[in-house]
Amino acid sequence: MLSECVAQRLKSQAATVTLLERTRAFARVVIRIESSALRFDMTQSMFQTNARSFGGLQIMSVQSSAQAPALSSAQRHKTLAKSLASSLACTSLLGIALASSVASADAPKQRLNPLIGLIEQGKPAMGLYAPSNRRPGGSSADVPRKTPAELARETVAYRLSDFVFDGSMEYDYEQSLPVFAAYAKALGAEKKHLATRPFRHIAYPMIVKIHEIAPDPELAAKRIGEQLDLGVSGIMFVGVESPEEVKRGLAAMRYPSQGGTRADSVGSAARYWGLSAKEYRKKADVWPLNPQGELINWVVVESKEGLKNVREIAAVEGIGVLWPGAGTLRRVFSTTDADGKRVVDEAAWEGAIQQVLSACKEFKVTCGIPTSPDQIEKRMSQGFSVFVMNWGDDGFKTIEVGRKAAGRAL
Repeated sequence: MLSECVAQRLKSQAATVTLLERTRAFARVVIRIESSALRFDMTQSMFQTNARSFGGLQIMSVQSSAQAPALSSAQRHKTLAKSLASSLACTSLLGIALASSVASADAPKQRLNPLIGLIEQGKPAMGLYAPSNRRPGGSSADVPRKTPAELARETVAYRLSDFVFDGSMEYDYEQSLPVFAAYAKALGAEKKHLATRPFRHIAYPMIVKIHEIAPDPELAAKRIGEQLDLGVSGIMFVGVESPEEVKRGLAAMRYPSQGGTRADSVGSAARYWGLSAKEYRKKADVWPLNPQGELINWVVVESKEGLKNVREIAAVEGIGVLWPGAGTLRRVFSTTDADGKRVVDEAAWEGAIQQVLSACKEFKVTCGIPTSPDQIEKRMSQGFSVFVMNWGDDGFKTIEVGRKAAGRAL
């Protein structure tokens, strides 16, 4: 139908049809009818329109090569009416087709892991450390310990966090794993942990740290599998200093059928994701290595050796988010003065953060950083787009500020 309309219009005595399906473009059509000849003029006014863009489809004036036969006034007006009707029909059809194509391209993919969906759409993602019984600043205040169920209810009561983060297994893994497992089980028992609008997805995807991979890659791989079996949606590799560590960690996140080394187990992960074991095995692959995968990997560079190799690290395919370990790097670029007070080389510390960001930009890897209410807009403007904050009022405020700056709903 479209090709027939276009062909018909090109055979008209004179025509100009301009289609501008851009939000920053507009057009006005002026039709002038003269008794001695038919003329169809179109003038357009537009600004900042990229001619190569998909939204800038244009069909320019085509003049008939044959001289039109003499027509009576009634015939001329009848011919003009048909010509205008044809032009409007073609413009409408082409506009609908183009708008549908653009809408399809802009529509967010229906992701089970919404964190990946946000990254694919180029939107900032903001998450919080999971609430816990750890005392702020090592306080020994006599505060009643919350049960895993209470911590889970506290988690789902706050709806603006894009993910739930836990860093407890970076150090004392054997002691921390059962504590986190109890929390994950309680969170999975909450009905709100799975959402159905605007499509079915995990409302609280869990991202966890694993200890350094390099000292014992096989042990790290085994433990990564254990974490995945709890239903987590992402693993953060800490203290990375070489590309090989990343590759070993990525392999540990993938089943053998996907080219990885993960044990062929599912644990409680399928239940947390709301899937059958078969469906889980299909979706539990690493994005972006598998564009349809729903697992994400984070890599943290937080040493001078890691900084030296950061470009090689960033070049590894499969990294979902690359982070400068801001807290650890602050200690790396600190010295102790004569009074025993720590002195931070602020310029060197910020330089290290920017070095990681530069590698992210060079290799087109999403970059993340911990932040605060007074820093998140600055970090966004620099190019960071994934943020993690502590649970509590300061973290809630940071998300509020970040969402407003990014134009996301509160």
